[in-house]
Amino acid sequence: MRTRRSAAVLGTVLVTALLAAGCGSSDSGSGSSGDTIKIGAWYPLTGAVAASGVPQRDGADAYFKMLNEQGGINGKQVEFIVKDNAYDAQQTVQIARDLIGGDDVVAIVGANGTAQGEATFPFVIEQSKVPYLMPLGGLSSWYEPPRDGLFGFMTGYEDQGAAVGAWAAEEGAKKIVVVHSDPAAFVSVASQVGPAAKTVDDSVTTELLPAKFGTTDFAPVVSQVKSSGADAVVTILAAPEAAAYLKEAELQGVSKPTYGYAPDASAALLSLAGTAAEGFHSVSLTKAPVESDPATKEFLDAMKKYYPDQTPDFIAMWGWAAAKSFAQVAKTVQGDITADSLKAAFTAASSVDNGVGPVLSFSADQHLGTRDVQRVTVKDGAWVSEGGFFTPPPLVAAG
Repeated sequence: MRTRRSAAVLGTVLVTALLAAGCGSSDSGSGSSGDTIKIGAWYPLTGAVAASGVPQRDGADAYFKMLNEQGGINGKQVEFIVKDNAYDAQQTVQIARDLIGGDDVVAIVGANGTAQGEATFPFVIEQSKVPYLMPLGGLSSWYEPPRDGLFGFMTGYEDQGAAVGAWAAEEGAKKIVVVHSDPAAFVSVASQVGPAAKTVDDSVTTELLPAKFGTTDFAPVVSQVKSSGADAVVTILAAPEAAAYLKEAELQGVSKPTYGYAPDASAALLSLAGTAAEGFHSVSLTKAPVESDPATKEFLDAMKKYYPDQTPDFIAMWGWAAAKSFAQVAKTVQGDITADSLKAAFTAASSVDNGVGPVLSFSADQHLGTRDVQRVTVKDGAWVSEGGFFTPPPLVAAG
């Protein structure tokens, strides 16, 4: 049974602000007219998690730039309107109002943030009836039951927690410490590590160890890990925090096998952690961006052309995969691309293959296209894939 825990406690002021915005209706988001299709997104381009937001934006934008040069979607150019939410829910609320009420976008595509995205649901998908597609973030519980207009390509964070928990147990861990940020969304993910580990070995025990979101001082946390008797660590942290943990662990001589979820599989972690990242395990939403297949080469060539200063890593590939998946489904629309026609197209979409991630399939009852992830490990300072995509153990109810 899947957990129903909310991504975050959404303040009443946020919901009230959205509903008070007004001017939302089933006709909102009609940004497909003439030769242009308007879509919008928000990313943390500044602040503590900009190391993830900037490459995600660049990957998505590189795809849309390439797509427009190739003729766009059914002959229409894509206008990709991006705003900086600084990873703040209240700013994201205002951005959603601006994109829909001011920019008149037809859909939100590839936007970043779990609590931030969920804060906009009352206005975006409930009141304005604008589809929220291919988000970079989210919980598996978003999709059960399916919400009208919400379709995802990214394996939920809870599933990622389950994947690393099972992985650690498969490699012999008997006691796992889960170091996680303190917001509710991170707690929800961390809570899946232990149950998944027990599907491999019922004797495994798990301890959750919270850290304040945005902290850079992991000395007390590492000290607790060191004295815990754990033989494996799972980090449910943003990449800069995971890097800070790894560096402090190296400093204190803590060399336990360490596993992270998909946001930790990034170039930012490698550059920030340096030698402390060696041997770090993570799961990824895409294949390694160093492979030589045609789909990966297309991504690398586009990044080199449009964002030559951006490292084309897993995080940039997330943005690319979200954009490409959206475009593949949007191209199946016959006639005008509207909020309603996009919803219908996604409901009927199956075997959507962006080439760099799992194949996606949707239906009226299934709005999350995949649960699959891939294992990756840092070897000789680079991320290396281990096997192919796989499905994590089933989730359990929070309790």
